[in-house]
Amino acid sequence: MVKVVLIGSGNVAHHLIEAFAKNQKVDVIQVFARQKESVTTLFDSNKIISNYTDLADADLYIIAVSDDAIASVSEQIPFENRLVVHTSGTVAMNSLDSKNRKGIFYPLQTFTKNKAVDFSQIPICLESENESDFELLNKVAQSISNTVFKINSLQRKALHVSAVFVNNFVNHLYQIGHEICIENNVPFEILKPLILETANKIMNLSPKEAQTGPAKRNDTKTIEAHLDLLSNENQATIYKILTQSIQNNGKKL
Repeated sequence: MVKVVLIGSGNVAHHLIEAFAKNQKVDVIQVFARQKESVTTLFDSNKIISNYTDLADADLYIIAVSDDAIASVSEQIPFENRLVVHTSGTVAMNSLDSKNRKGIFYPLQTFTKNKAVDFSQIPICLESENESDFELLNKVAQSISNTVFKINSLQRKALHVSAVFVNNFVNHLYQIGHEICIENNVPFEILKPLILETANKIMNLSPKEAQTGPAKRNDTKTIEAHLDLLSNENQATIYKILTQSIQNNGKKL
């Protein structure tokens, strides 16, 4: 079995602990957490540490902390020539301390601690400095996911930006839609089948092929009516920007 030490106690760490617990190829021998109680419901409390000097010898150290903390955490690992990876979509692999071998173990998904996920359906993106380390990362990734990709740092950064558009920004638009419904005494639940159909449609069509709506049709009367309804300046500005973006789609600038 591959011996793994997981460093972190946030959303990604929580889901990795749960995913690794379900397979027989990886043994999480330790979890580092500054506040032990944050992971005691998921992991043996005797194997939870909060001092870097107590880190055990392992095949792989996975750093699952905030982006800003990755470099400093990697510096505090008291070993040399071990495989150390982080789970960030944007932080460069070279940000990891050079005394150890470096890699990336990036699960591309949105995580919330109390929302269960099927890790087998989550793509994991890998990068390493050498082929033997990649083989180890690939073995670990395939133990919890059916979809594993070898990508470089530039591709990973592009994926993360794309993910912000299709996840974070889209969710913010859901919030705006929710606010508009509340303001007009309309149940947001009425929109949920539309949300599901929109997501399902791009499983078979490209987003460009799936695009519909007044901006796509250049229905100026409907667009003006919508803007008249939107008393919130921020909502109106976002509506105008997205409408223009859809109308400009495919045009040479």
